[in-house]
Amino acid sequence: MQYTLLLLLTALSATAAPRSFAYLLQADAKYKTRPEAVAALRDSGRDWYVIDPVFGGDRGERWSTADLRTIRANRPERRVLAYLSIGEAEDYRPYWQKSWNQKPPAWLKQENPDWKGNFKVAYWHPEWQQHILAEIDRIVAAGFDGLYLDIVDGFEYFEQDGKKFIDHRKNPETGRTFRQDMIAWIDRIARHGRSRTPTFLIIPQNAAQLLESAPYREQISGIGVEDLFTNGKKPRPKKEAAYTLGFLKLLQPSGKTVLIIDYAKKTDLANQARAEAQQQGFVFLNTDRPLKTLGSP
Repeated sequence: MQYTLLLLLTALSATAAPRSFAYLLQADAKYKTRPEAVAALRDSGRDWYVIDPVFGGDRGERWSTADLRTIRANRPERRVLAYLSIGEAEDYRPYWQKSWNQKPPAWLKQENPDWKGNFKVAYWHPEWQQHILAEIDRIVAAGFDGLYLDIVDGFEYFEQDGKKFIDHRKNPETGRTFRQDMIAWIDRIARHGRSRTPTFLIIPQNAAQLLESAPYREQISGIGVEDLFTNGKKPRPKKEAAYTLGFLKLLQPSGKTVLIIDYAKKTDLANQARAEAQQQGFVFLNTDRPLKTLGSP
């Protein structure tokens, strides 16, 4: 009984909302070496970090267990999350096979026109999932506290029919909707990570529509949302923000973390977005879109 209670208390502590965070995917653009980055992150006042599991891109080095331990050294409550794209394949990741350039597997779809080297995937396909689960094993072994999942909204690619979108469109390969397939995929990821580390955090980015699912809300540790209050240059239209806020309100009764990432280019616009986020009880960050800096919490 005492052991069960201890595990529960540990889990609650692990998912306590941060006061601040940083979203830094290109740490090598800010710091010349990994040791320099480790020291800077250790001494920063941020509670949570989202970082790429590799320092220096496709030719870089993975953060070591010692690195992560040092980053947390003067803040035991600090959490370090590994960024992981689960709805697109990236041709600079360890799982990428050169043969796919000439003969792509059936689950590998078209290249994202906005991000060279990123390819849509049939995320429900077992072979794709095995590649990602193997990467999660490496992330867990390094000592990360959880995952920050990107391209969770990958289901929208498959919901598109010409120029329109069909909400809850059915996937003929699985008999479920594309949204249900994404929820099932994240459920598998969460169970896989927590089978190794019970307090493993799962923070999906965007795709707030999925919060309609109660099992999904229970499985995740929180959510990150980009561009909620601004589009970088001006405020987001109230109707668009209200649409997303309606889904986020479904998560709030659980007390789970809501991270807001805006990319406002002007100080007054960032301050306005920050005030709106704080009014909603969200944790706010204004940063650069390439994610090369710590941004402003």
